[in-house]
Amino acid sequence: MDKILHWDEPIFNLVNRYPEVKDIMVELGFHDIAKPGMLQTAGRFMTLSKGIAMKKVAMETVESTFLQHGFTIQK
Repeated sequence: MDKILHWDEPIFNLVNRYPEVKDIMVELGFHDIAKPGMLQTAGRFMTLSKGIAMKKVAMETVESTFLQHGFTIQK
């Protein structure tokens, strides 16, 4: 079964569905997601696409990293 992430879905929802997403995002440099309470507050409105734009991470890097962990990202 494919694990599918939606580009514009809140990160809070993605992590609730697939808890390993949090560790992958930390690996990609999104260290704030590991701070206590951050996922429950900012994670409710922050999407993967917004986070990538804010952190200025290449979309290709994010897509390939998630792909390595068995995820597909739908835009």
